[in-house]
Amino acid sequence: MTVRLDIAGHVARVTIDRPEVLNALDAAAEAELEAIWQLLEADRDVRAVVLTGAGERAFCTGADMKSVGRSGLEYWAAARPAGFGGIALRSTLDIPVIARVNGHALGGGFEMVLGCDLVIAAETASFGLPEPRVGRLPLDGGMVLLQRQVPHRQAMGMLLTGRRIAAAEARAMGLVNEVVPRAELDAAVDRWLADILACAPLSLRAIKQTVRRTAELAPAAAQAMRLPALIECLQSADGEEGVRAFREKRAPVWSGR
Repeated sequence: MTVRLDIAGHVARVTIDRPEVLNALDAAAEAELEAIWQLLEADRDVRAVVLTGAGERAFCTGADMKSVGRSGLEYWAAARPAGFGGIALRSTLDIPVIARVNGHALGGGFEMVLGCDLVIAAETASFGLPEPRVGRLPLDGGMVLLQRQVPHRQAMGMLLTGRRIAAAEARAMGLVNEVVPRAELDAAVDRWLADILACAPLSLRAIKQTVRRTAELAPAAAQAMRLPALIECLQSADGEEGVRAFREKRAPVWSGR
């Protein structure tokens, strides 16, 4: 296995473990990731996910070019509805996903970051879509996600040059939530996890589902959507527990029901 999954304390940690190729993904690793996302979609006990790469040099540097045997057109024609790594364009995973960016996030690796909800990066991390520099395209989310997450000129500045940006610049663009020294990366991720776990899991599912599935709608139409996670949250025991805990001046105990 080249992707590790560890689950403890309601948190799933997904680690791409191919440091010898800067955590680039071949077909087998992508299949492993897809299986993991499907497993987590069905696991109601998991309340947050951390996605990262093994080692200190790279989060993920995209597709393993040594294993690419198809033309660009053949690659594009293949069905990849969830985007690179099964996460870039995924719309069915309703739990928060944190990208723990420990190093280079390039090509498909950057597309995976764009598909996450929160991004915590080491100061040494870098981001980029270098595909046009090798005659290819960021087909699995890069072209369609980046322009929706940063201002137009900044998106085009990256897309039309293939240049790599440092973590500080990515933070200034709004692509990253927090940048910390490499030695403090895990502590920063844990702080964000603590804040996520302090919230009712069904509330977070409803929020993420609403944001992801109504982003292209007008506000009034989005507000009118009766999404399954929203209805489940409004009818939940946790909704009553939250109010009760507030009145009793104690921390709520979430059941996820």
